[in-house]
Amino acid sequence: MQIDRRAQILMVAIFLAVILAPGLIQAVFELRDGEWPRALDVFLRPPTAQNLHAYERSLEETSLVIKQLRPGMQYFQWRFLADAGEKAVVGRDGWLFYRPSVRYLVEGQTGAPEDDSTDPLLAIRSFRDQLGARQIRLLLVPVPDKESIYPEMLAGRAEGAGIVVCERTRLLLDRLEQSGIEYVDLFEVFRRARQQESRSDPGRLYLAQDSHWSPEGVRAATVAVARRVLDAGTIVRGNHAYTERPVTVRRQGDLVQMLRVPQIERALEPESVTCSQVIEAGEGMPYRDATDSEVLILGDSFLRIYEQDEPESAGFISHLARELGRPLTSIVNDGGASTLVRQALAGRPALLKNKRLVIWEFAEREIRFGIEGWKIVPLVRPGTTSR
Repeated sequence: MQIDRRAQILMVAIFLAVILAPGLIQAVFELRDGEWPRALDVFLRPPTAQNLHAYERSLEETSLVIKQLRPGMQYFQWRFLADAGEKAVVGRDGWLFYRPSVRYLVEGQTGAPEDDSTDPLLAIRSFRDQLGARQIRLLLVPVPDKESIYPEMLAGRAEGAGIVVCERTRLLLDRLEQSGIEYVDLFEVFRRARQQESRSDPGRLYLAQDSHWSPEGVRAATVAVARRVLDAGTIVRGNHAYTERPVTVRRQGDLVQMLRVPQIERALEPESVTCSQVIEAGEGMPYRDATDSEVLILGDSFLRIYEQDEPESAGFISHLARELGRPLTSIVNDGGASTLVRQALAGRPALLKNKRLVIWEFAEREIRFGIEGWKIVPLVRPGTTSR
């Protein structure tokens, strides 16, 4: 059967219209707003592969048509294909997982670091030695990724696998041991905690729709870290009195927010989370840091959740202060625990005054995917200025 020539022309015209329409619509709106059409940016740089990829990404990020269509397509993919896009992975029973963490676990080979700036041990050892020259002890707290603790909620075939420590993480922990660098093994702490979970009351250590730990996870971690600190004798338990009060908050998980799809946000109910807010016993006010503390803690969003987020003063920092009986000094940088927190400390050398212990927390995935890698950061002595 032959297709009528006019029908062929019509089909070609429709095809070309579909292909060209988004760019033309974008150009019309940009010209209307007095802007240079972004589609013409391709002529402003040499046609290298890098420039063409950057041009393509720029068009995707600014396209009005894509912005209108993307939420609906992402909702369809999530609802019917169990595909949450670039940021998240759909697990079992409504659980979501952070895609970079899943990638870290799945691709956790132990290949040698590409260069010194990506080798955690070199940066950690340098930091330990610089602190040691000031008679300050370093204690590391690598926080397991959610996928390592609950692999069975990521995939059914992991049922019964227990806690998974990927090769790259195990290698770093072994190298820390060999270098005499102290750390708290939260994998073992959480393994014991999971053994106490029951089907009727699982007491989950991590949130279902968030990449971070639950209040139960915070509690288990702070008790373990405090015991390690006090047993070492560098810091003795203080006499600062704290109490606790239960506070229930409803949290929209960070993994849900990362999707930026209103339809999915409406479909997923916020999780109801009961936290224990740490309160100054004498004043009745929520916990607050003290810059003159003997203990400085550095870390990422695992320190921020419940602490700087709602309900505040209910996170790892506050609970560790309660366990130690003394307020702490803290520097928190979301996703920047590998290098950025040490750079922040280098810019505030006065915070090292009177310190006897630095606790450095970082998420497991930072071992490979830390922002700015693992740079060696020279610390400036208190009372001096950096050049």
